[in-house]
Amino acid sequence: MMTEKEKQLRDQALKEAEESRSRVEADPYRLRFHLMSPNGLINDPNGWIQWNGAYHMFYQWNPFKTGHGAKFWGHYISLDLVNWTHQPIALAPSEWYEKNGCYSGSAVDLDGRLTLYYTGNVKDDEGNRSSYQCIAQSEDGIHFEKQGPVIDELPEGFTAHFRDPKVWKQNGRWYLVIGAQTEDMKGQALLYRSDDGREWTNLGPVAGSGLAPLQDFGYMWECPDLFPLGDKDVLVVSPQGLEPEGMHYQNVYQAGYFVGELDLESPAFHHGAFDELDRGFEFYAPQTTVDENGRRILVGWMGVPDQQEDQHPTIENGWVHCLTIPRELQLHGDRIIQKPAEELQALRANEVVHEGVALKGRDVTLEGVSGDVLELEVDLNSTVPLFEIDLRGEARLIFDREAAVLTLERKNFADRLTEKRQCHLEELRSLRLFLDTSSLEVFVNGGEEVFTARYFPSLENHRISFGSSGPAEMTVRKWTLESRP
Repeated sequence: MMTEKEKQLRDQALKEAEESRSRVEADPYRLRFHLMSPNGLINDPNGWIQWNGAYHMFYQWNPFKTGHGAKFWGHYISLDLVNWTHQPIALAPSEWYEKNGCYSGSAVDLDGRLTLYYTGNVKDDEGNRSSYQCIAQSEDGIHFEKQGPVIDELPEGFTAHFRDPKVWKQNGRWYLVIGAQTEDMKGQALLYRSDDGREWTNLGPVAGSGLAPLQDFGYMWECPDLFPLGDKDVLVVSPQGLEPEGMHYQNVYQAGYFVGELDLESPAFHHGAFDELDRGFEFYAPQTTVDENGRRILVGWMGVPDQQEDQHPTIENGWVHCLTIPRELQLHGDRIIQKPAEELQALRANEVVHEGVALKGRDVTLEGVSGDVLELEVDLNSTVPLFEIDLRGEARLIFDREAAVLTLERKNFADRLTEKRQCHLEELRSLRLFLDTSSLEVFVNGGEEVFTARYFPSLENHRISFGSSGPAEMTVRKWTLESRP
């Protein structure tokens, strides 16, 4: 049963969303085919699952301001990863164990019911934090009944920065991996086990800062996700506190993965080096699920905590941030490949094709290849030293073959100075770009590398141009992407 407090919070959130709707929806930078909150701030994807044939995407939502605070869980449902319908609020921070926010978590089918595991965040008058791992269940996948904490004690030696449970079933038992911080400020991932999904036993840390082979690797690990992929196991995690190293770790916080083997007996996760999932400016807190076709599908938050969040141009219109498109994960060796979900091809319209384009010089445009909401495929057949694409005068992709570097440049939100993100790349064979008014997702060489970013071009500038330092041949395909409700 919904308490009166929860009903009041839900009504207040809906009222706030309704009162700001006209201002939010009139913003020309509002996205067309990405998931967003109705207003306010959206951050981590939560509870990402296909259940009874439908995809459920929950998300962190602050409906009252474009900053962080006491989070709700918003909720979308889709049958095809393309057409999404907004649902009633799934969770509101109404109870004592979550009064300062229903923080991130995951979803499973437990005893035939869609079950949400999430962190209840509580702060006292002095700002001291308490964390509770809670569950809520639903018979219909829409209306949820809270059942309170199932883990209400901190593990010994850890702080209250203890959150983001990801739950799965393996060999007939339930497991839960959770982000944590030791009392000496080291980020780790802890593993729990349960026979019924309610009574949990702490098995200890399985990976993290201070555990072999890592030394000092961040002061907090958020949003861990541990799963099999191919013939190996993968731990996706968002560590906080990494210092920049050359082209790596340039954002305030990171999101990446380790590949290895999970030993449930020890327990331990034996793994190799950390690699970033995305080379762009805005990508954090990704979560994966396995669908009925056996695909491992990832969605991330197109934002980074504490990174220019108060400088986005959309804030003046009452909203900020979005989620990425769904990406299918594959493992090639020890490297994750990310590919846009094939269902997104249903968005395509008005195809334009230019085959065998002979490119030489800069600022070359192609008839019909322009716009603000589109998909662009570029196949490059050239050993030209320098190749670039200019996107609406606001962002540029530059491949320097001699340096073996691919660069994404954009103009900074605040000072308008050029800033960049880069990765090592020996050869550029193909690019697949998704542009959506104020977002950019670039898949390189079939998903070997990915760049994700927000950008805010002039509304009048739909121009896309190409350039090279010498003769080059390319094939370009462009589609307008039809927005869906």
